[in-house]
Amino acid sequence: MSIGHDPIRHLRYLRQSLSQDAGSVGFFLSAGCPLSVPMTADAWPLIPDVATLTKAINQELSTDASFSLLLKELQKAEKNIENIEDTLSFLRGMLAVAKGGDVRGLGENDLIQLQKDICSVIVSKLNVDLPNQDTPYHKLGNWIRSIDRKSAIEIFTTNYDLLMEQALDDLEIPYFDGFIGSRRAFFDLRAVEDNLIPVHWTRLWKIHGSINWYQENDDKHKKVYRSSDVKIDASHLIYPSHLKYEESRKMPYLALIDQLNRFLRKKSALLILSGYSFNDGHLNDAIVNALKSNPTAMALGLMYGSYESEATDAKPAQERYPEAYRLAKNQHNLNIWAFDKAIIGTNIGEWRFPSNPQEEADADLRRFITASPDLDPKLNSRNIKMGDFAVFTDFLKAIIGSRDDSNE
Repeated sequence: MSIGHDPIRHLRYLRQSLSQDAGSVGFFLSAGCPLSVPMTADAWPLIPDVATLTKAINQELSTDASFSLLLKELQKAEKNIENIEDTLSFLRGMLAVAKGGDVRGLGENDLIQLQKDICSVIVSKLNVDLPNQDTPYHKLGNWIRSIDRKSAIEIFTTNYDLLMEQALDDLEIPYFDGFIGSRRAFFDLRAVEDNLIPVHWTRLWKIHGSINWYQENDDKHKKVYRSSDVKIDASHLIYPSHLKYEESRKMPYLALIDQLNRFLRKKSALLILSGYSFNDGHLNDAIVNALKSNPTAMALGLMYGSYESEATDAKPAQERYPEAYRLAKNQHNLNIWAFDKAIIGTNIGEWRFPSNPQEEADADLRRFITASPDLDPKLNSRNIKMGDFAVFTDFLKAIIGSRDDSNE
């Protein structure tokens, strides 16, 4: 018989870890999180996923001869033209060697303009507002301010949007994103590395940049600043590609990767990843290397959907997140929870109640455990849908309620 993981036991452990005020707790929010924001059918999703965003960009720039040439060269290099992050990475690689000549038929000015045009379309699609104050982002914010913590909450995100900022602002939760100042905020590397910000301020680390970050050349030096307004015609600092900057230690990307590394090296640190598919090799290396060096830390990847895709007549079932599974099977303190299965302590197994579960125990946790007609009832198999950011933040909301009840 295959291994089974007791859903009550592991949900209880997660609740306990999130209820304590002393531990180091962080969240890693990625592209899947905005898809969880409830919208009317004609308005969903609030922000498109990478594939949909790429289609919109390819269509909007389809009449641009330089962009068409770029896509052709991308295909020749056997890169994915349906992933805008691959397109930007490829473009910036060309730009790095385009000084004084053409690269694949495109000159430096062509590449600079293409970069600006692509980022402008990204900004137009991502510059949106949360529809109300009952979104998953607001629920995360409410959980953050429910506990007077001894260690600051840290939120890492690869998203360029301003949804987390909006939720924190709406709830009047103080936070620090690495920038200091009001009119033209600048990146303060010392404040980031030396942790010079009050503990009750949440940390918001936007690893891949933001639609309101900009880069300018000042006396031959590249400077990064953040504006309170989103500018359309500007040099946006959006970098899914992993650029090598001339002043790398002063640029946000490497500083924030270092911050992720520092967080995971804290004693008993807990990092919860939501909406992340583990397809970024650089981030995976940073996370796994930090976990290897600190066996007391734990990273928990909450994955959307079942462990495998559904089989069809034309295609057998396939693993949804093969890289995540590969890493978790080799790293004891990286756990992966899919809806129907989990990899915990390198062991893969279904979510399954023990033979004689206590029916009345932990009723507040049981509502997050569901049965499925696809699973074998004889084995007490169940689903835990924490990989849906909306369900996970409902879990956080329930923790607030249980704390309030215990305080009373």
